Amino acid sequence: MYEYSRPDAGGRSTVYGVEGAVACEHPQAARAGIQVLDAGGTAADACVAMAAVMAVVAPMATGMGGDAFLLYYEAETGAVWGMDGSGRSPGEATIEKLRDLGHDSVPERGGAAVTVPGAVRLWEDAAADFGVLSLGELLEPAHRLAAGGYPVSEVVARHWKAAEDLLGRNAAATATFLPAGRAPKPGELFRQPDLAGTLAAVAEDGADAFYNGEVSGRMAAAARKAGGLLDEEDLARHEASLRVEPISTDYRGVRVHEMPPPGQGIAALQMLNVLEGFELSALPAASAERIHLEAEAKKLAYADLHTKVGDPDFVEVPTETLLSREYAAGLRAQVSPSRAGKPPASGRLGDDTTYLCAVDRWGNGCSFINSLYMGFGSGVVADGTGVCLQNRGHSFRLTEGHPNALAPGKRPLHTIIPGLATLDGGLWATFGVMGGPMQPQGHAQLLASLIDYGMNPQQAVDHPRHFHTDDGRLLVEGRVSAEELEKLREMGHEVQRGADYEVPVGGAQLIRIEDGGVRACGSDPRKDGCALAQ
Repeated sequence: MYEYSRPDAGGRSTVYGVEGAVACEHPQAARAGIQVLDAGGTAADACVAMAAVMAVVAPMATGMGGDAFLLYYEAETGAVWGMDGSGRSPGEATIEKLRDLGHDSVPERGGAAVTVPGAVRLWEDAAADFGVLSLGELLEPAHRLAAGGYPVSEVVARHWKAAEDLLGRNAAATATFLPAGRAPKPGELFRQPDLAGTLAAVAEDGADAFYNGEVSGRMAAAARKAGGLLDEEDLARHEASLRVEPISTDYRGVRVHEMPPPGQGIAALQMLNVLEGFELSALPAASAERIHLEAEAKKLAYADLHTKVGDPDFVEVPTETLLSREYAAGLRAQVSPSRAGKPPASGRLGDDTTYLCAVDRWGNGCSFINSLYMGFGSGVVADGTGVCLQNRGHSFRLTEGHPNALAPGKRPLHTIIPGLATLDGGLWATFGVMGGPMQPQGHAQLLASLIDYGMNPQQAVDHPRHFHTDDGRLLVEGRVSAEELEKLREMGHEVQRGADYEVPVGGAQLIRIEDGGVRACGSDPRKDGCALAQ
């Protein structure tokens, strides 16, 4: 059992409640979520309200121009539902077309990377299917902050500052996000009147106000002006979010649920299947031996992720095989307990997202994630709307036959994954770790801390995490001792010691249901947010 003491060790405490609870990356969003629960809303209502606020207060990470996914635990039936709010590639988007435009790969930024944004439709569908409040009520806090202004938080300000060059390449982006000729400073008031207008239109007329009419026309025009292929017909075709059956595995008695392909949640489940064959609890929580096993399981799962997973509407993904115990045993046999294997070449898949979760007084739980893919997405803003368009298309390959090859109307391999866990049919946790390719390994590391080491939610969120960098080095947070890092080097890992708290290891949010129905919540100190409970 992991031993931890508060307050002597410093940091945050777990937040406890007996009715509703929320955890997210910004205090204003947490406030909106808890107010929705106070008003009698469900966990899904709270998450939609929080996601909309995050679209205002953290515009580099998320927005109306991005995609979203959710997992929902329905207390009355014990069912777990998935909702896929990912948009598809434009109808004109072919490998040949991109090559004719002079691209050897889908550009990282600009119009060619823009796909249909699915988040707004998912907000509406989530409220309709799982909520009790109107979409207009849920968008009101976000509208108020966009119109009236809000003080920019510290982590957000740092990321905003880093994106000044990108935002300066697009006139509408400059006008929207750099009105003073620079990024706002921490604590500086910032308003987004154009985004307030778009939120108001959706609040009054629903998601159709976004996917049809003036807003749609402005988004399509902005994408095409920036060299993209998105048109108004692509947007109008996005009529509903997909209801999907989650995929899952059992990890030491806890049932872990993830979104199915084209999301990368399958890699998190594969990692857990491999790790279950090792007695992690016999190893110190911050030991080289534990980090080594998690890193090796990650390499094997990601090798499959980048060679076998794509949109199942276009390619056959061997999901059942990849999640079988027999397959996991074969992968486990490749793991040496004392020597590092070679990291697979994978490439970076996004790095900016917002994750949030909620549990309501009835015991429903919602795990929700919303993203522009990379910071400020494509860097293209639709003039007069405040909407920054995502660059999700950048993850497509221009390689015929690859499972993630570009094709018209196709969903790309998706990084953003909400997590949810049940125990004996009851809700056990809602959780997520935002941050591009960190997400599956973050899920596995977080769950191992909870299940194998018995950490409480804030301990598990705080605990040092690790991450493979683009060049294959193993980045380990600086709170792991020098002795353990040296052991990892002796095993063959190329180790980079990071700061005590590192951005690449992601931002986690977590709500656990403990004995007696108590809600126990953790919120990542690596981000600006907090957890609140009733």
